[in-house]
Amino acid sequence: MDSRQAILSRIRTSLKVSAGDTDRAASVSTRLAERPRGTIPKRGQLPAEERLALFIAMAKKYNATTERLASRQTLPQAVAEYLKQRNLPAAIRIGADLRLSSLSWQSAGALEILNGASDGNDLVAVSHAFGGIAETGTLCVFSGPDNPVTLNFLPDHHIVVVAASDIVGDMESLWANLRTAEGDAMPRTVNMITGPSRSADIEQTLLLGAHGPRALHIVIVGDARAN
Repeated sequence: MDSRQAILSRIRTSLKVSAGDTDRAASVSTRLAERPRGTIPKRGQLPAEERLALFIAMAKKYNATTERLASRQTLPQAVAEYLKQRNLPAAIRIGADLRLSSLSWQSAGALEILNGASDGNDLVAVSHAFGGIAETGTLCVFSGPDNPVTLNFLPDHHIVVVAASDIVGDMESLWANLRTAEGDAMPRTVNMITGPSRSADIEQTLLLGAHGPRALHIVIVGDARAN
């Protein structure tokens, strides 16, 4: 018996079940196939605009800043203004996401656009989120060439774009949307981001940027809608 089977055998013994328990195996298979939803908290179950307002309030609670744009086409100017207000160099790094790379960045003036994963020397990165969760102010960002995972953790400032219509009330709804959109081709990593990186490990003093970006700026594009 190899170590894996030994561990499983001990677990079965503690549960007082046998390896050939077909009823338990069928129950597990049914649960995996049907993906039943757990209890959904009421806090995020709101009309579209109220749900968006909750997302913004929760994001601010966890030290993120937010901004709303009517159209993604004005994002280059909004990013340039963010850099200017914080006295940052006119340079950002983005991935291959067409929702970002296809924009007219030259319209924002002398803004340097760097492409691909970060090597740790970038001050500002821009990503596009799959969606958001209103009850916690959380963003969901996939890993991959469209939005390299290094952009979530290495630059000091992380600007994340999310469509207002992709902000749902709860995590369960976001996972349901993910399964519908991705099918069997699930992303390798799903990053849930709530506010900038922070830690209070040292004398319980809150420190931003402890393990990643010290600033998270969320750009919400378009209008909310019912889900």
